[in-house]
Amino acid sequence: MKVLDLRCPQDHAFEGWFASEQDYLDQHQRGLLQCPLCGASDVRKMLSAPRINLGARVNDGSSSTPTLPSTISDACPNPDTANVAQVQAAWLQAARKMLAQAEDVGGQFADEARRIHRGEAPERTIKGNASAADAVQLLEEGIAVLPLPAVSTETLH
Repeated sequence: MKVLDLRCPQDHAFEGWFASEQDYLDQHQRGLLQCPLCGASDVRKMLSAPRINLGARVNDGSSSTPTLPSTISDACPNPDTANVAQVQAAWLQAARKMLAQAEDVGGQFADEARRIHRGEAPERTIKGNASAADAVQLLEEGIAVLPLPAVSTETLH
């Protein structure tokens, strides 16, 4: 799993989780990446320092590791936190509604999505499980899918 720091032209910073560097490059090249706040598809990868665990380390207080900002406002010179909070709240409300109304098709997700796409099954919102390879194939076939973490609507807060 590769977690990358991404940024859009509006200076919104967010993370992207990818199976590999090649997965990121493929999605970026095909225009599949979008800013979750404004929807811009012109996102770029930012420099980031990966954490490599090389074993136990004794902290002698002379670490040259820079200190992290204690708050978001320290890290972002002009945060529009009220707007970000509104966008996050709206997204969470929409996600709750969508998950509550979606039909759970379990492991048959990819097959059922194809059937709906071909008009062989009634059009409706579905949720279920699919491998990363299946999700990529669905996208390549022009079937819009959105990978989400497996959470229940009760724990989504």
